[in-house]
Amino acid sequence: MARSGVQYEDVQRAIDTLMARGEAPSVQKIREALGTGSFTTISEHLREWRKRREENRDVPPPRGMPVALQELAEALWQQAQEAANEALTHYRREADGKVAEAGEQAAEAERRAEDAEQREAALSGHLTRTEARLEAQTTELARLQADHEALASREARQREIRTRLEARLEELQSELETQAQAHRQALADQEAAHQAWLRQEEQRHESAEARLMGLLDEARRERQAAEKAHAGRQDKLEKRLETLQDEQKALRAEFVEEQRRRREAEQAGRDAEAARLALEEEKARLAARLEDSQQALASRQGRVEALERRLEDRLWSSLEAIRETQAQLRDASENATGPDDAGPEKEGAAEN
Repeated sequence: MARSGVQYEDVQRAIDTLMARGEAPSVQKIREALGTGSFTTISEHLREWRKRREENRDVPPPRGMPVALQELAEALWQQAQEAANEALTHYRREADGKVAEAGEQAAEAERRAEDAEQREAALSGHLTRTEARLEAQTTELARLQADHEALASREARQREIRTRLEARLEELQSELETQAQAHRQALADQEAAHQAWLRQEEQRHESAEARLMGLLDEARRERQAAEKAHAGRQDKLEKRLETLQDEQKALRAEFVEEQRRRREAEQAGRDAEAARLALEEEKARLAARLEDSQQALASRQGRVEALERRLEDRLWSSLEAIRETQAQLRDASENATGPDDAGPEKEGAAEN
């Protein structure tokens, strides 16, 4: 099959040029005259040219022209026919002598041409694929560069966010530590106050109940205020921790250390809560001790009242005994002194 690069008209013009120079046309000479084209395509066009020349060999010149011009054309035609016959005879002799060699060379040339065409097609396909891969790699390189720049920008933003988060976590940890220390100090102060209060209540039993209830109310109010303040601070801390957790979702892999610190902060909060619970338990124990003290005080007051009643009874008994003794003494004195002495003794007894 002829290729589209070399047309029949190109081969025909090359043959006319060769014949004008007196050279017999061949595939090699036609390709040299054209400077391009495959041997297979030129050979097919050469065979087509020979076929057409054989078909048009006996065609007379066209009719309908002047006689003189027709005679001249016929004479030229005759001369051309003779020259063509001579050239054909020479060409046939030359062709007959080289037909075997030409056949082999043509077959070899066709094989080499087909190989060359196959190599050219393969090279063209390879070049096309290489260009496509190069274009794809160029596109991929541009995309990778853009991704690299975007990644660098993202890493810069992540470093900035990480620095900000670390600062916020350090601030939060410091705040939690400050609050825990303040809470511990408050617990210690409350414990010291309760101990002092208990010592005072043990020494002063008379005003124990009133002062104890006042202190309990005050301690309850303080505890409620402390719990309310602690709950408010805890809510604020939890909200801030939730905000930090939301920001850490996109950077979870890079913020493991920050999560550990957050867990430590939560543990500190739980420790503070445990301390608060321990304080409440201690307050409950103190309340129980206070109740025991009140019961003991009530028991002591009952014993004192019983002693007072017994003492009063004994005093009344003693007074009655003294009165009886005095009466007996008066009677004995009256009996000893007689009627004359009754007056002064009675006056002395009345005075006594």
